[in-house]
Amino acid sequence: MNDLAIFNYADVEVRTVLVDGEPWFVAADVCAILNFRMASDALRNLDEDEKGYALVRTPGGEQRMSTVSESGLYALIFRSRNDSAKKFRRWVTDEVLPAIRKTGRYETAPAIPQTYAEALQLAADQARQIELQSAQLAEAAPKAEAWDHLASADGDYAVADAAKILSRDPLIKIGRDRLFTLMHREGWVYRRQADRRWAVYQRAVNAGWLTELASSHYHPRTGELVLDPPQVRVRPKGLAELRKRLTGTQQQIEAA
Repeated sequence: MNDLAIFNYADVEVRTVLVDGEPWFVAADVCAILNFRMASDALRNLDEDEKGYALVRTPGGEQRMSTVSESGLYALIFRSRNDSAKKFRRWVTDEVLPAIRKTGRYETAPAIPQTYAEALQLAADQARQIELQSAQLAEAAPKAEAWDHLASADGDYAVADAAKILSRDPLIKIGRDRLFTLMHREGWVYRRQADRRWAVYQRAVNAGWLTELASSHYHPRTGELVLDPPQVRVRPKGLAELRKRLTGTQQQIEAA
C-alpha cells in the first residue's frame, strides 16, 4: 500500500502516491481533467518508465490503478487539447508538488532546493521556449542559446528526468542507467560500498554539476520517520556540461 495524498482541482480529486520517494499521479484522475476519453489510450504513447501501477485506497478497498510519473504527467499535459491544461500544470507545480514535499509525506533537507517541480517552474519562467516547445524538441535540435540559458537556472533534476531532457537533442539518445554510466566514467559519481547506491564526488558538487537530495518519509503503518538514502540530482549546469560531453561520446555510451 502506497502513502496516498488527495488534492482537489475544480472539484475533481487528484490522487497521488509515493513510489520510491517520488510522487506518482493516478492516471484516471489526470486524464479526466485533461479530457482524454480513455486513460489507456493516453498512456499508450508514454515511455515505459513514465507509467506504472500502484495499490490505491478507494471506498471499495485497495485497487491496482494505473499511475504516471511527474515526467509522464507533463507529457500528457503537453498532448492535451484542453484549454485549461496550462492552468492545470501550473496548479500541479505551484501547489501539489510543494505540498507533497512539505507535509511530512516527503521531506527534504531545508538547504536543498525544490527538486524537479521547482526546476520545471524555473524552466517555464526563465527558458519558456524549452518547456512550451518540448513536443517539438524531440524532432528539432535545441538552440545553443536555450541550453546556455538553462545552465544559468536553479534547481535540480532526478537522473531519469535529466536523461529525458538531454534526449530532446536529436543527437543524444540516453536513459537513466546509461547516464549514470557516463557520469561514473567522467568521475562525477561512484558506488558506495555499504549499499552499492550511487553517490556524488565532491568535485562534481563544487563544479555545480550535481547535488545530493536528502529525503525521508513516514512509515504508512507505524508512523515512524524513515531516513531514505540520498538521491543523486543533476543541476542545470550539469545538464549543459553533459550535453557537451554526450555529443562527442554518444557512440561509446550507446555501445555500453
